[in-house]
Amino acid sequence: MNRFKILLEYDGGPYVGWQRQKNGPSIQAALEKAAQAFCGEEIVVHGAGRTDAGVHALGQVAHLDFERNCDADTVLDALNHFLIDEPIVILKAEAVDETFHARFSATGRHYRYRILNRRPRPAVTRGSVWWIPVPLDVAAMNDAAQELLGEHDFTSFRATLCQAKSPVKTLDRLEVSDDGGEIVIDVSARSFLHHQVRNIAGTLSLVGKGKWSRKDVAVALAARERAAAGPTAPAEGLYLVRVDY
Repeated sequence: MNRFKILLEYDGGPYVGWQRQKNGPSIQAALEKAAQAFCGEEIVVHGAGRTDAGVHALGQVAHLDFERNCDADTVLDALNHFLIDEPIVILKAEAVDETFHARFSATGRHYRYRILNRRPRPAVTRGSVWWIPVPLDVAAMNDAAQELLGEHDFTSFRATLCQAKSPVKTLDRLEVSDDGGEIVIDVSARSFLHHQVRNIAGTLSLVGKGKWSRKDVAVALAARERAAAGPTAPAEGLYLVRVDY
């Protein structure tokens, strides 16, 4: 068996998410179809993160096994050939040991949430950002974000249907900055709860609008109740940027 680690990017808009599902197309299913077209085998692709419907990736990582002998360059070119009609591109492929697992070997995941903060609606970036037309206070958002750094019970920021065994997670980085008129929220951790980053973004948007203060964020965190925190930000603004190993 030959295992390959692949680095890929994709537009999550047309998909029901990473994971294979019966109710629509998924990134995982598209990759498996491409791999099978290449080798004639039934292939299972394992991803580092199960991104939701509409969520994008600039640096998703996955692994897959082939029985046939092939090199990394062939895998790269073959998968991209059979993905030509999909908004999915393999950026890199490399042979790895069979002990490598895209999900369980990961030591860190980095996400970015993009907010277009201007009065006119987006045109070129439509479907790729969360458009908020009212001015946001970036400094206040970044200050309030510091309440969420470190290890906490993030029950207030997890989806109600989240299946994680524990709500306790450690955020290693959470920064809000202005990137040329676009507000970006960069967050890093070993792993995340379902909707955690989107719920953080929605909560910090309330701070940016002046509706909430840093203290309100602290109170929401301490409440350990989903209803205590802010809204879930739209999926289209979220990107899986990088996975560490």
